[in-house]
Amino acid sequence: MAAARWALALARGAAPVALGLFFWVAMAGGEQHRLDSLKALPEANSQVLAERRRHNELIMAALREAAETDENVARRPVPWRK
Repeated sequence: MAAARWALALARGAAPVALGLFFWVAMAGGEQHRLDSLKALPEANSQVLAERRRHNELIMAALREAAETDENVARRPVPWRK
């Protein structure tokens, strides 16, 4: 009788572990497909990346200017680009 209870307890403990392993295998199977689809996105285009780099450079220049001045740059008139 004790062996049967022990086997039942072992089965009850192993069921969530097996279910978790099943879900992990199911999710990991699509990882390569996800990586391939990320490579095919239009953001991987070199022209888009160059535009994004230029945009980031402009933002960093504005932040650098704001850090170097005591003026509140948020209160400037709208067309404040150099």
